[in-house]
Amino acid sequence: MFERLPSSWMLALKKVGYWIWLVPVLGIPLSYYWSQGSAYANAWAYLVVGVVFGVIPLLDVIVGRDPANPDEIEDVPQMDKQGYYRLLSLATVPFLLGMLIWAGWAFVNYEAWSWVGQLGWILSVGTVMGAIGITVAHEFIHKDSQLEQNAGGLLLAAVCYAGFKVEHVRGHHVHVSTPEDASSSRYGQSLYAFLPHAYKHNFSNAWALEAERLKRRSLPALHWRNELIYWYVISALFLLGFSLAFGWLGVLFFLGQSFVALTLLEIINYVEHYGLHRRKQDNGRYERTNPTHSWNSNFLLTNLFLFHLQRHSDHHAYAKRRYQVLRHFDDSPQLPNGYAGMIVLAVFPPLWRAVMDPRVRAFYAGEEHQLTDSQLAS
Repeated sequence: MFERLPSSWMLALKKVGYWIWLVPVLGIPLSYYWSQGSAYANAWAYLVVGVVFGVIPLLDVIVGRDPANPDEIEDVPQMDKQGYYRLLSLATVPFLLGMLIWAGWAFVNYEAWSWVGQLGWILSVGTVMGAIGITVAHEFIHKDSQLEQNAGGLLLAAVCYAGFKVEHVRGHHVHVSTPEDASSSRYGQSLYAFLPHAYKHNFSNAWALEAERLKRRSLPALHWRNELIYWYVISALFLLGFSLAFGWLGVLFFLGQSFVALTLLEIINYVEHYGLHRRKQDNGRYERTNPTHSWNSNFLLTNLFLFHLQRHSDHHAYAKRRYQVLRHFDDSPQLPNGYAGMIVLAVFPPLWRAVMDPRVRAFYAGEEHQLTDSQLAS
């Protein structure tokens, strides 16, 4: 639909279009109010989940791709300096935290929901906190400013996954698309084999990386300069606050939405690197990360929702590039749909492998030996 528009038009369109993140965030209270007096109150609790994973994949196909890249000489320097894009992403923080607290109140006090509706509410809120909250947090933790670093840590603390702030930057980006990275899924590995290892490793590796950093400063791991301690204390304060305000149901809600959000993050990790790997060189080191080591998805709609997260190939090659100037590369491996559609496929391993395995083999055509035992799922 937009593929033939001039690049300058697309950049102007997206400058406004990034505000689409408000749709799922406001979709939470809207679904609550639309359920008032409805005979299908439980069904309304699933509205956001249904739209994200049912409607958005279809709209991705209809709206189509966005091939426009900002010009490196004329556009990028100017766009990098515009505080508008930074303000836009920072605006998500109060909206998301406000939505989360209000949603906890609704979970406890709305009597029209049975446990079925309450489950749908947790899934919907967790989807928003994972898709929008963690995506924006991911943008922040790659930046140098203390404000953005703290904003990213706060959003991650709100879903009890502060370790991502350390492990993603110092672990995943170092070892991406190698057997050493728990966030890079192997060729033939199912989502359900991937997730338990990702949960465990990404938590423990965050502590190991932070302990290593402190050791270089001759400090013990359990030290006040261990940033993970700060963020997990904030998660504990969130939990305490929900407990005092809403009782045990508030605790259930907060932990439930956290689990949904962090699981959504790990499913996206699974999608982003499935079957791709960096070649090991003669000196024993892996080749430098480049845009061929991540799956790219250039569907316009979900890229607006996710602040260009789907231009993941460019992000891994140039991690500090801001979301508004991330580029599409034609020679990167390409996903057949946006992340929402790919997540739906991933939860059904036979469908996932039927769609993705031929793409992996085609990408390594002529050098199938690259799919060695070390790259295959055990």
